[in-house]
Amino acid sequence: MLTAALYDIHGNLPALEAVLRDVRAANVDQIVVGGDVLPGPMPRETLDVLFTLDLPATFITGNGEVAVLAERAGRTSGVPPQYRSMIQWVGGQLSDEAVRRIATWPKTARVGEVLFCHATPRNENEIFVETTDEARLIPIFEAAGAPTVVCGHTHMQFDRTIGRVRVVNAGSVGMPFGESGAHWLLLGPRVELRRTSYDLLAAADRIRATACPGAASFADQYVLNPPSEARMLETYSRAELSRHTPSRPLRKG
Repeated sequence: MLTAALYDIHGNLPALEAVLRDVRAANVDQIVVGGDVLPGPMPRETLDVLFTLDLPATFITGNGEVAVLAERAGRTSGVPPQYRSMIQWVGGQLSDEAVRRIATWPKTARVGEVLFCHATPRNENEIFVETTDEARLIPIFEAAGAPTVVCGHTHMQFDRTIGRVRVVNAGSVGMPFGESGAHWLLLGPRVELRRTSYDLLAAADRIRATACPGAASFADQYVLNPPSEARMLETYSRAELSRHTPSRPLRKG
C-alpha cells in the first residue's frame, strides 16, 4: 500500500492540484490529509477538490481548522490579531456541510503501524523541529505507541529518530519554508520526502485574484519567496514544545 501524506495545504489550490498529479502518477492507494487545509486564500475550492477525491482519504484536524471553526462560531481563536480577519473571512467561505465535516476530523489517525498527527500526538499546536533536543521529545513520541509517526505543522520536512520512534515531517504542500514548491510525503516500502514543482508565478496570480485578506502578501511571501529554514528554525526555537504557534515572520519582497 502506498500512502501520500499531504499536510499544511493552507488553501493553496494550485499547489494541491500539482501534488495530486504527482500522487496519481505514483499510483498511490490512499491519501492522508494531515490538517491545516485551512486557513488560506482558496478555502472553498481546496475543500471541494479534497472532498471529491477519487482515492480513499483520511482527514485529521490541525490548529488551522480549530481556529477557523472557532472564529466562525463567534469564539475567540487565540490567533495573533493580524491574522484574525483572514481567518474570519475563510470561515465565512465555508458551507454548513463543510463545517460539519471538518468538525468530525479527529486529532490523530492510525493507518497500519503509522500514527498521523498534525503537530505532536498529544496536541495540534506544539512546536518541535529537526533540532529539538531528543530527550524532551522521547516521552511524547514513545507514549504514542507507534513505530512511525508522521507530523507537519512547522512546514519543514525532516526524517529523524526519537528514542525508538521514527518521526517524519511531511512538510507543507501550500506554504513551505525553505525551498519553494509543494512538499509532501510518500509512504510505502520506503519513506520518501517529495517536492513537486509547479508554476509559482501563475499560482501567485490566481491567489492575488481572490478576495482573501492578505492574499497578495501570501502570494509574494509564501509562494514566491518563502522564508528560509534558518529563519524559521530561529523563530521556532523560541517556542519549542509550546502550545502556541508564534507569528510567522513575513519576508519582505
